[in-house]
Amino acid sequence: MTKEQEVQAREYSETSIKVLEGLEAVRKRPAMYIGDIGVRGLHHLVSEVVDNSIDEALAGFCDTISVTINKDGSVTVEDNGRGIPTGPHPIKKISTLEVVMCTLHAGGKFDKQTYQVSGGLHGVGVSVVNALSEWCEVVVSREGTQQMQRYRRGAPEFPLKELGKTKKSGTHTTFFPDPEVFKVIDFRFEVLEERLRELAYLNKNIKITLRDDRSEEEEVFHFKGGLRDFVEYIDAARTALIKKPIYIEGMRDETPVELAFQYNDSYSENIFTYVNNINTHEGGTHLIGFKTALTRALNNYAYKNGIVKEGKTSMSGDDFREGLTAVLSVKVPEPQFEGQTKTKLGNSETKSIVETIIGEQLSQYLEQNPAIAKRIIEKALRAAEAREAARRARDLTRRKNVLESSSLPGKLADCSITDPEHCEVYLVEGDSAGGSAKQGRDRRFQAILPLKGKILNVEKARLHKVLENVEINAIVSALGAGIGHDEDINLTSLRYGKIIIMTDADVDGSHIRTLLLTFFFRYMKALIENGHVYIAQPPLYKIKKGKVERYAFDDDERDEILKVLRGGKVEVEEPEAGDENPQEEVVLKKDGITLSRFKGLGEMNPEQLWETTMNPETRTLLLVTMENAAEADRLFQILMGDSVEPRRQFIERNAKYVRNLDV
Repeated sequence: MTKEQEVQAREYSETSIKVLEGLEAVRKRPAMYIGDIGVRGLHHLVSEVVDNSIDEALAGFCDTISVTINKDGSVTVEDNGRGIPTGPHPIKKISTLEVVMCTLHAGGKFDKQTYQVSGGLHGVGVSVVNALSEWCEVVVSREGTQQMQRYRRGAPEFPLKELGKTKKSGTHTTFFPDPEVFKVIDFRFEVLEERLRELAYLNKNIKITLRDDRSEEEEVFHFKGGLRDFVEYIDAARTALIKKPIYIEGMRDETPVELAFQYNDSYSENIFTYVNNINTHEGGTHLIGFKTALTRALNNYAYKNGIVKEGKTSMSGDDFREGLTAVLSVKVPEPQFEGQTKTKLGNSETKSIVETIIGEQLSQYLEQNPAIAKRIIEKALRAAEAREAARRARDLTRRKNVLESSSLPGKLADCSITDPEHCEVYLVEGDSAGGSAKQGRDRRFQAILPLKGKILNVEKARLHKVLENVEINAIVSALGAGIGHDEDINLTSLRYGKIIIMTDADVDGSHIRTLLLTFFFRYMKALIENGHVYIAQPPLYKIKKGKVERYAFDDDERDEILKVLRGGKVEVEEPEAGDENPQEEVVLKKDGITLSRFKGLGEMNPEQLWETTMNPETRTLLLVTMENAAEADRLFQILMGDSVEPRRQFIERNAKYVRNLDV
């Protein structure tokens, strides 16, 4: 850099201020608008377009939505709503469709005349999709005519074009994500399926069709039972205590409230809340209102009818929510969310609205159904007794830790840095892998906690039994944040910013990983919600030719490396009889290339483990998120619960996706 350039670099003047015109800001910082530019952000594009159709349905003008993954990789979303207006915009003097597609913060959601309630509140949805698409095409059927406009990277290719007459109405949007923005463009049927199913449950009058033209797979979502069907779907692998979910519906101050819930024989609490179809996984005032109403109504009934005597066992809100699965949906005209992420409702008036509607109707239901009321309260009494046992177990654990010289488990190899933001702990399967990890780690910021065998399946145990498990106790002691519900978790006491699960890539390793994830999901959910839990990705293969040594994390990467090393050709041979040693590696040799398959972390020497799995500069970590808590809860219950039939169906359906099965 020349001296003149250095001066210019330091200078901060009027010319330093850049103004990003139109949709340029979206293309410059896409993650600000869609979360990221990976798999999540890619699928979020579809949600943004679908949300516009859902808002039409909430306004009463649409009952059919279709989403199609086309053969060329693009996606089409079509609805039978009113269609985006196409006439000249009164201020912009161009087609209103063009204004909507090419201008941020342009939409019908900013007053209550067009949409009483809506999910898209910021007016950035479809214009962001347009900006991040290589091309986008919109066909509007409205007022007897069909018109179309096509865009390239957010800019119109030509003025609005009339296609002819039509008797239909609605909007038909097709877009192809921009390869300049997204590294991988591959829409996954199962990811879209989860969100569209959820929307169909939340809006019982809408039929949503999802089709994949690449595989000709199709699903139709239309649930006339709405939230009742949703609760039964979530609880399909559990045993219900009551035949049908309890359903409550009401409206106050233009705020509709809808609730369905039932009790099952599990020990966990699963409440899923939505505001204008948005999953508020951090809760908010509507959740507080529901919890207050539930506790008050059940407590009042219990004392009023002599099921619980004054001065005897005291039941808390936690006791009334053990084994509860509930879905609460409210439609708020002017929702106030905490942050752009829309995950926590802040409207204070919504608490009293929800509390009043649910409190009145639930009290009435309990009086009319005394047998069900008694069953629920008896379960809560058993939960209260177990809670007291858990409290004694926790107190005993705390006293034991105080008496010992250190409250940290003896097998923990801790790091020297104490700032949680810069520290990470590996939960490692087995002493052998733990030994390699301890030798290969960076002792300054990496701690190692080896786990012996499989931890307790917490899906089938109450908290006091969970606390008796040696391995779980070691994890809780090492992390230092507590155990239990969200209010029991103290994130300020968490000793490590990253908690990394590192297991073998075989059946046992997968089982241990699922057990650990189930534990975190049920008893330390706040760690997942706040982005502290990760899964390590050890390589499956080592490929060596001469002095070149490469690692592959799956079969596709293996094939790509072999192709490069063989000068464009790839031949993957299966091991010959006698080549496989189940205790070590599968070794194949051809063309001067040695292909080794790792069977376990313990086989890697410390240097290999560091280079492939633990070095922050070269490793790959998967962040565990709460993208769809309802679906996660259902899957954990299927995989780890008592019912065999749902687990068999899950395995049969997903067997085709298995890539590396080690049996």
